[in-house]
Amino acid sequence: MTQDRTNPGPLVRAHQTGGRGTVRIPYATQIRTTRLVSRTEVTPHMLRLTLAGPEIRVLHSYACDDHVGVVFPLDDGTRNDPTYNPERLMLDWVAPAPQMRKYTIRRHDPVAGELDLDIVVHPGGLASDWATAAQPGDEVVLAGPPGALAFPHTYGHYVFAIDTTALPALARWLDEAEWIEPRGVTVQVLVDHDHLAETAYPLCERPGVDVTWLSRAGGSRLADAVAELDLGDRDAADVFLFAAGEAGGIKPLRRWAKGLGVASLVTGYWKRGAVEVDHEDEGHADDEHDEHEE
Repeated sequence: MTQDRTNPGPLVRAHQTGGRGTVRIPYATQIRTTRLVSRTEVTPHMLRLTLAGPEIRVLHSYACDDHVGVVFPLDDGTRNDPTYNPERLMLDWVAPAPQMRKYTIRRHDPVAGELDLDIVVHPGGLASDWATAAQPGDEVVLAGPPGALAFPHTYGHYVFAIDTTALPALARWLDEAEWIEPRGVTVQVLVDHDHLAETAYPLCERPGVDVTWLSRAGGSRLADAVAELDLGDRDAADVFLFAAGEAGGIKPLRRWAKGLGVASLVTGYWKRGAVEVDHEDEGHADDEHDEHEE
């Protein structure tokens, strides 16, 4: 069935409020020129860039790990940005294609025409170096979002197994989850981190939500920690797993969920050993470069 890319909001919300499992809902994928209006150090290892512009007011974003691509100039400083194809409702890319890095939308305020991107900073990454140097007033070209991998609010228990690259998705989900307390929903969150300072990342505190931080100093323990979780007498059909982060660390979680009969969304945001450890390179699929691990 062909889905309406021009009005995806009702489809996403209908699945969130009454569906089960995960569904892919495409958006009309556009290109936008925005402006950086502020930058904030969230932790010593995470930088928040707030972008603004009139086109952000009509940007589609309805799911917690929706993403946009930051499109960079070519190596010689010129631009060859993709163009919007109104017939396909997608982007046309022509050679030489510019480099792009994909980031979760931490916050989208259509009224103010703003969105926040939280960027992990580390030495030697294209996007990290750009974010560190970017200043208010700079233009930022965004591609997308291309669509949502939407999962419902209809489960009684959620497990979030992530590393710090997926903190923006978790944080947005918690910000918007006002339904947790009235329905008595419980949430177990496990977060792999490399630096103690990363545990200061701000998360909305809600009753029924338990957050455990796991040091990755001796290697990831995320999959083992999930396997050791006590789910009590909960029906596996009423549990949902959201797992995102380093691809190798979360790969066993797909098997864990399948073995228990737990619905899941498992996404590799980045891959250890890649030339650039920018999580946006490795996860977050779009319709033209499908790398999303489900």
